[in-house]
Amino acid sequence: MWEMFATHDLARLQTLAAILVRYGFGDLVRRLGMERALARVGKVLALERLEALVSLPPHVRMRRALEEMGPGFVKLGQVLATRVDLFPPEWIAEFSKLQNAAPSVPFETVHAEMTQALGRAPESAFLWLDPEPLAAASIAQVHRARLHDGREVVAKVRRPGIRPVIEADLRLLQYAASTAERRFPELRRFHPVGVVRQFRASMLRELDLAAECRHAERIAASFAGDDRIVVPEVHWHLTSERMNVQAFIEGIPVADIATLDAAGTDRKRIARTGARVVLKMILVDGFFHADPHPGNVFVLPGSRIAVIDFGMVGRLSAARREEVVSLLFGLVERDPERVTEVLLDWTGQPDVDETQLAIDIDAFVDHYHGVPLGQLDLAGMLMEITALLRSHRLALPADLALLIKVCLTLEGLGRSLDPDFDMARLAQPFLRAAVAARFGPGAIARRGGQALVEATGVLATMPHDLRRLLRAVRGGNLRLHMQMEHLPEFSRQVSHSANRMAGALVIAALIVGSSIAMTVEGGPSLLGLPFFGLLGFIGASIAGLWLLWSILRSGGGR
Repeated sequence: MWEMFATHDLARLQTLAAILVRYGFGDLVRRLGMERALARVGKVLALERLEALVSLPPHVRMRRALEEMGPGFVKLGQVLATRVDLFPPEWIAEFSKLQNAAPSVPFETVHAEMTQALGRAPESAFLWLDPEPLAAASIAQVHRARLHDGREVVAKVRRPGIRPVIEADLRLLQYAASTAERRFPELRRFHPVGVVRQFRASMLRELDLAAECRHAERIAASFAGDDRIVVPEVHWHLTSERMNVQAFIEGIPVADIATLDAAGTDRKRIARTGARVVLKMILVDGFFHADPHPGNVFVLPGSRIAVIDFGMVGRLSAARREEVVSLLFGLVERDPERVTEVLLDWTGQPDVDETQLAIDIDAFVDHYHGVPLGQLDLAGMLMEITALLRSHRLALPADLALLIKVCLTLEGLGRSLDPDFDMARLAQPFLRAAVAARFGPGAIARRGGQALVEATGVLATMPHDLRRLLRAVRGGNLRLHMQMEHLPEFSRQVSHSANRMAGALVIAALIVGSSIAMTVEGGPSLLGLPFFGLLGFIGASIAGLWLLWSILRSGGGR
C-alpha cells in the first residue's frame, strides 16, 4: 500500500512517525503499519530507543504532537475540538488550545508571494504596506495596508509552499483512516474515513483565500439592512486564491473586558446581540460562522459587532435545521420522546440499545423538569447530551458536531460578557418561530402540495410501469434477485456437515462389514485374524481419527 506514495510523502511520513514516537505514541505507529513503510525507504525507526514524554497526560502529549506536526495537523486538532460527541471534555479543552498562531514568514518571501498573486508589484496596488505582520497563522499571514484612495485594508497572503505540504498530509491521513477502520473494527462506528474526507474538503476550501471572501459576502447579504453586525468589505480586484484583501476592522476585542468597560460598553447588550446574530445564522439561514472565538469578534461603537475570518463555516440543510429545531425544542420543552427520536435518526447505528438510550434520555430530561427557563444552562445540557452519546458509543454527523461546538463557544463567550447570560431564553423565540413555520398552515399546504405533485407523478407513470411488468411476465423475462446476508457461509457449513455425515456413514459401514468378515471362516489371515476383516477395522480407525481431527480443527464443528 505504501508504494503508492511518492518519495517525498515517505520522507514526510518519517518525520511524522518520529514525532509521534517521541510523544509516546509508538504503539500507534506500529499498529498503523508505519514502521514498515519507513523500512521500505531504508529508514528503520528504533522505536524502543526513542524517549517518550510519558510524564504528560495523553491528551496534552497529543496536542503538543499535533502542534509539532505542522499546519495541517493543527487544523485537524481544531476540527477534533468540535467533536464533543467523540472525545471527553479534557481532550476537547486541550484540542481547543490549538491556535492558528505560527512563526511569521520573512517579508521578502511574502512580497514575492503577493507579486505572484497580483501579477504585478504590490506597490502598484497599495500606497503603504506594513512589513510587520498583523497576525501569522498556519495557513496564511496578515499585513495591514492602505489603498491609493486612503482606505485601510488587510492583506491575507497564503504561506508560500503550504499547499504541497497540506496535500501530502491529507494523503497520509486518508491512508491512516482507512487502515484504522480495517485494523480496529471498534472504530468503524466513528467513521474515520468519512471524518478525514470532510476534513480534506474543508482544508482545500481553506487554502482558497477567495472562498473565505465568498463566505463573508454570503453572511453579509443575509444581514443586509441590519446594523447590528459588520462584515469586512472585500476588494475583489485584489483578491485571488493566494491572497485576499478586506477592509480593516478597528474595534475592541470582545475578550478585552477591561477596555470594554472603560469605553462604557453595555456588555449585556453585546452578549444578547451576538447570540441573536449566531442563532439567526444557524436556525434561519443554515449558514454560520463556525469559529466564533474571541479573536474573531470585535465590538464597535454603538454596540455593534464585527466578525472576521470566515475560513471555517458550517452548513445546515433545511431538513437538518428542522431536526435541530426539534431537538432544541424538545430540550427546552422537556420532551424526552422528541429528543430520543432525533438522536436515533442522527446516529443511524443499527446496534443501538434503544430501550436503554430512551431510559437515559428520559432521566436526563426529567433532571431538568421544573427548572425555570432563566436558570437552564443550555451549554451544560448539550455537554450532557454528548456525554450520553459517548456512553452509548454513538457518533454524530460532522455538521452537527460542529454546530454543538459553536453553541458551546457562544455560551461561554456570552457568559464572559454577562454572568447572567441565558442562551436558552434567547433561543426560545427562534425555536417557536421555526416550529410555527414548520407546522403553520402555509408550511403544511406547501408540503401537501409537494406530496400531491409527487403522487400525481407516480400515478401518471403507473400504467407505463404496469405494461412493462406484464410484458416481462408474458415473455418469461421477469427475474427475482434476492440477497441474504450470511447465506454463503451457512451453505458452506451445511456442506461441511453433510460431508462429515457421509464420512461417518462410510466408517460405520466399514465397521459393520468388517465385523461380518471376521465371522467368515476360510480365506487369508493375518496374526490369526481374517485378513479382510482386520483391514476393514484398520481403515475404519484411520478414517475415524481423520474425522475427529477435522472436527477439532474447525472448532468443534461450528
